[in-house]
Amino acid sequence: MAFGTQDDSDEVMNEINMTPLVDVMLVLLIIFIITVPVMKHSVNIDLPRVSNEQQNIKPETLRLAVDAEGRYFLNDSRIGDEELAPRLKAAAALEPQPDLHISGDKSVRYERVAQAMAAAQQAGLRKIGFITEPKH
Repeated sequence: MAFGTQDDSDEVMNEINMTPLVDVMLVLLIIFIITVPVMKHSVNIDLPRVSNEQQNIKPETLRLAVDAEGRYFLNDSRIGDEELAPRLKAAAALEPQPDLHISGDKSVRYERVAQAMAAAQQAGLRKIGFITEPKH
């Protein structure tokens, strides 16, 4: 035992001892693994049950044509001006409501097509479309 000699034990330790840190982290990990399944953060509710089958109910399509003379044809049958509004009201009352496709001759006055559109709107039809021919 030499009291006056210097040895390596007097040097300053410049490394962090990781062993206690690893021990603490392992203990915390074990605690979390045990307590997480015990904690339940959900609310029990009764959800409605539905099937994911697609409904194949397709609405009927009404085809309203206006020829060059201004005559109306509903689904390829000739109807008069006085029959148009009652027939459209009857169609609007159906469930599901049918689509109305209007096709007009290019030489017919726009007034006749506008009268048909007004009658459809007053009847309560919500889905109105126009049929045109593609340009070649």
